[in-house]
Amino acid sequence: MKARSYFWILFICVCLICSSCSPGQPEAAPTSTESSSSGAEELDKSKLLPIPIQGSYSVGIRRNIALSDESRGGRKVVLTIWYPAEKPSDYTGPSQMPDAKPNASQAPYPVIISSTKAGFFFAPDLVSNGFVYIGINAIDVYQQFGKESIDQPLDYLFALNQLAKSPPAGLEGLMDTEKVGAMGYSFDGTNALLLSGARVDPEFYLAWCQQAQQQQPPYESWYLSFYCVPPEDWKGIEEDIGAEITKSADGLWQPITDPRIRAVMPMAPDGAWLLGEKGLSFADKAVLMIQAGLDSPYQPAEGKFIIEHLGSPEKSMVTFLGQEHLMIYDSIQAKRMAQFAIAFFGVHLQGKQELAQYYSEAYLDGFEDLAWGFYNK
Repeated sequence: MKARSYFWILFICVCLICSSCSPGQPEAAPTSTESSSSGAEELDKSKLLPIPIQGSYSVGIRRNIALSDESRGGRKVVLTIWYPAEKPSDYTGPSQMPDAKPNASQAPYPVIISSTKAGFFFAPDLVSNGFVYIGINAIDVYQQFGKESIDQPLDYLFALNQLAKSPPAGLEGLMDTEKVGAMGYSFDGTNALLLSGARVDPEFYLAWCQQAQQQQPPYESWYLSFYCVPPEDWKGIEEDIGAEITKSADGLWQPITDPRIRAVMPMAPDGAWLLGEKGLSFADKAVLMIQAGLDSPYQPAEGKFIIEHLGSPEKSMVTFLGQEHLMIYDSIQAKRMAQFAIAFFGVHLQGKQELAQYYSEAYLDGFEDLAWGFYNK
């Protein structure tokens, strides 16, 4: 159990290092062995799904698009945008073409939004299949639940509103901001859950943290200190976040979502401790959840709780058997997740209903290392 906790600690450290860049700086991409768009020809394609991973569109990238949300004290929201682009016949540069001319032949394209770090893994493949991908820089990690945990999903909504009203010069007419999907991995998966319509349940959260202190076998101390705010600090957190979020007639926090978001894909997410049965029941978007079968000692059970209580009208869960929390750094598993995203968002944002079979129970029964739903053998 302790060995698996080290993966969590390593992941948190990596995220903190990656997110320490100032908001005005471009976010660093993964190395070539980690990047979703690199080395596709070197992969063992027999382990991939029969979904075209590289579509017909070339990929352009715009970095360092700086926005400021004055309604939240001038909070900086810096974007990276990947989009279908025209590739000159004599082009010999990187596959993600900086500031390339957009390919507007089939515009507007549906929009996917996530952290920029997740975008480095998934954006090139999704964009090549006819999406625009919005990455928000320097998010998807925080040191303890608090205001930042709510500011991050609010960043998604702010970015969506700004791009709908005033897209960057040269990208006008390229984005269909009425057809939006959200995805996220780990911390960013919690953002995706909130964007599904799930709501924070403070009563459940505080009770869970109190009970967790007496849990047998005991939770590890790092786990409790990360997730559980001391009860005496709770009122201050609510004041920092503001009554427009924390107050409602039913005692739950207000939803942080938008009707333009039609589907969400949380991967290895946290959040059961924050949302509870009641809060999860308010999710109203289509959900495809990805779970690592050998995640941290606690997360498989958390994933089971989430998928069982989500109120989404359509929900599916795919378990990657034998994989741990950092499976995203395995090029095969990252490509598979990209393929599930192409299928899931293809169904809900592009109307390609034939792709739904690829995340169905009947189809996944044919794999030894994938399972539909929660797997606990």
